[in-house]
Amino acid sequence: MMVLITYDVNTETSLGKKRLRQIAKQCVNKGQRVQNSVFECLVDPVQFSELRNRLEKIAVPATDSLRYYFLGKNWKSRVEHFGAKATYDPEGILFT
Repeated sequence: MMVLITYDVNTETSLGKKRLRQIAKQCVNKGQRVQNSVFECLVDPVQFSELRNRLEKIAVPATDSLRYYFLGKNWKSRVEHFGAKATYDPEGILFT
């Protein structure tokens, strides 16, 4: 399933900046950054649950927010792109 993960982390303190880096690192491990604080993650339910648990252990609910948008299996018909940063196919061949 395709899950869009977005976050907003309060970075007024050094601890906030650290949380921002930690959350981004967790998302990079499971998905593709498509905007500064937006990731597309192609995961199964178990992988999503594990990622969500890790993210919610890092975030501080009083100052930070995480949002999850479930695009499901038919996500290709639900995503449109316009503008800079060419799109990619997460199910395609990966080049390293």
